[in-house]
Amino acid sequence: MTVLPDDGLSLAAEFPDPTLEQWQRLVAGVLRKSGKEVSDTAAEEALSTALEDGLASRPLYTARDSAPDPGLPGFAPFVRGGRAEGNTTGGWDVRQRHSAEDGAAVLADLENGVTSLWLVAGAGGIPVPSLGRVLDGVYLDLAPVALDAGRDVEPAARELLRLYAERGVAKEAARGTLGADPLGHEARTGDEPFDFAPVAGLAQLCAEEYPGLRALTVDALPYHEAGGSAAQELGCSLATGVAYLRELTAAGLSVEHACGQVEFRYAATADQFLTIAKLRAARRLWARVAEVCGAPGAGAQVQHAVTSPVMMARRDPWVNMLRTTVATLAAGVGGADAVTVLPFDHAIGLPDAFARRIARNTSTILVEESHLSRVIDPAGGSWYVERLTDELAHSGWEFFQRIEREGGQASALRSGRLGQDLANTWAARSAKLAKRREPVTGVSEFPSLAERPVERAPAPASPSGGLPRVRRDEAYETLRARSDAHLAATGSRPRIFLAALGPAAAHTARLSFASNLFQAGGIEPVTEGTFEDSGATEVCLCSNDALYEERAAEVAGTLKAAGARHVFLAGRAGQYPGVDSHVFAGCDTVAVLSATLDRMGVS
Repeated sequence: MTVLPDDGLSLAAEFPDPTLEQWQRLVAGVLRKSGKEVSDTAAEEALSTALEDGLASRPLYTARDSAPDPGLPGFAPFVRGGRAEGNTTGGWDVRQRHSAEDGAAVLADLENGVTSLWLVAGAGGIPVPSLGRVLDGVYLDLAPVALDAGRDVEPAARELLRLYAERGVAKEAARGTLGADPLGHEARTGDEPFDFAPVAGLAQLCAEEYPGLRALTVDALPYHEAGGSAAQELGCSLATGVAYLRELTAAGLSVEHACGQVEFRYAATADQFLTIAKLRAARRLWARVAEVCGAPGAGAQVQHAVTSPVMMARRDPWVNMLRTTVATLAAGVGGADAVTVLPFDHAIGLPDAFARRIARNTSTILVEESHLSRVIDPAGGSWYVERLTDELAHSGWEFFQRIEREGGQASALRSGRLGQDLANTWAARSAKLAKRREPVTGVSEFPSLAERPVERAPAPASPSGGLPRVRRDEAYETLRARSDAHLAATGSRPRIFLAALGPAAAHTARLSFASNLFQAGGIEPVTEGTFEDSGATEVCLCSNDALYEERAAEVAGTLKAAGARHVFLAGRAGQYPGVDSHVFAGCDTVAVLSATLDRMGVS
C-alpha cells in the first residue's frame, strides 16, 4: 500500500517547475520554424489576439497577471456577485420576452420553466389596456414582471399597479421593474426627452410602498445594438445610471433609495469570457459610483442579461441556438440576476412555440442539468478572467469619464458624439466581418444555399429613429437578398464555375474554401461537368501553387476563349496571364462578392 505525502500533490514532484522565460523561449523557437523571427520576450505578444477597446487576449496568464482583490460575493465591490448566495438558491431568474398580445404564450412559458416576464408595452408592443388580458391567469405574486414601455411608461406602470390591487397582490409581494428609461428611449427613437417628474414619482412610490419593485431600467442594449464595444456599453450604462441618480436625488430620494430603484440590462454575447468579464466589471464600476455618491452599501448592481440581438443571424437561424447557449452560460457564470434567451428566430419575426420552448429550456438545462448556478462566481480566481475584468473596468470607466466631461449621457446623445463613437467601433468590426476575420457560421462560413428560409409572422415594429440597429450578418444578408431576387426572377441563382486542377490532394482545400466564399454571397458554385455546360460567366481556379505555376495561364486563356468574363484564382499565388484577381483568406469577401454580382448583372 502506497502512502501519499500529506499534501497529496506529489504526482509531478520530480519535475522541475518551468519558468515563464523557458516557455517564451520555446514558443519563439516554434514561431521561427514557421518563418516568424521574434525575440523570446516578443513571442507572447505575437500570439496575442487583439480585442476591442485596445485590449488583448494573451496566450498565457500566470500569477504575475495581478488584478485588484475582487472581494467576496455579496460585499463591495461586488465583482463576485451582488448577493452572498449568488444564484445557488434556485438558479438565475429565467425571464422571457413578449411583445405581442398572446396570453396563451405567456402562460405556456410560465408553466414550463420561465420565472419572470419581460413585457414590451405601448408603441411597438402590447397595448397598455391589454396588459390585463395578457396577464390573465398569471399569479402576479409569484411571477415578477419587467415592463418596457418607452414613452408610455407611466400609463403602463399605473395599469400594472392597478392589476396588483385588483387581484389582491400585497404591495410587499409585487416584484419586478416598471422599466422607466427616458435616455434609453431617446437613444432608440431620437425623440425629445419626456418629463422625468412622473418617473421620479413612480420611484418615490416604489421606495415607499413596493419594496420588491424598481422603477427604472438602465438599458445598455441600444448602445450594444448600435455597434458599441463592451467598454462603450459599460460607459453608457454608468453615465445613464448617474444621470438617473441626479434626477432622483433632486426629487427628494436618498442616494440609497435612488440606487435601489435602478436595474441594469446588458447584452450577453457568444464571446463567453468577454461577457463574464463585462458583467463582473459592471458591478465593480457601479459599486464605485455608489461609493463616490456616499452610499457604498447600496452599490450591489441588479443585472438583467439578454442574449445579443447583434449576433442573431437570419440565414440558417438554427445556429443561433448555439450562440445563445454560449451567451447564456456566460451570463450565468458572470453572475447575472435575470437572463433572457432570445428565441433562435427572433431576427425573423414573432417566435413560434417551438422557438420559445428552446429558449426557456436553454436556461433550464444549464441550471438543472449542468448545475452552473451551484457555484458562486465559478470564473473567479482565473488569472485570465480577473485580468480581463480589471482591464475592461478601466476601459469602461475611461469611456464613462469621457461622457461626463462632455456634459453627460443626454448631451453625448444629442450632440451626435456618442453615435459617432459607436459608428467608428462598428466600422472597424465590419471590416473584420467583411474579411471573415470574424466568422459567422451559416452566413459567412459554411452557408447552405439549399437551406429553406424560416418564415415567421412579422413582429411589432421596433422603435426607431435614434441610434441604428446593426447585425453581424447584414452585409452578407444584402448579398443573399440580391441572389434571392435573381432566383425569383430567373429560376436559378447566379453561378460560378470552380475549375479544379490536378488530383484531389492538390485542389480539395482551396476548392472547399472557394465554394464557401462564393456561397456566402448567394453565388452557386458549380464543380461538375464543363464550363460551357455550367451556365456561369465567372470562373475560379482551385489547386496548389505548383500546379498554378504550371497550368494557370493556359487554363485561364482557354476559359476566356470559351466565354469566361472573369477568372479568379484561389490563393495568393503569383500573377498569371488571363487571371483577373485572387481570393484568399483575409481578402475583402464582401467587396469581392458584390463586384462579382455586379458583373453578373444581379441587382
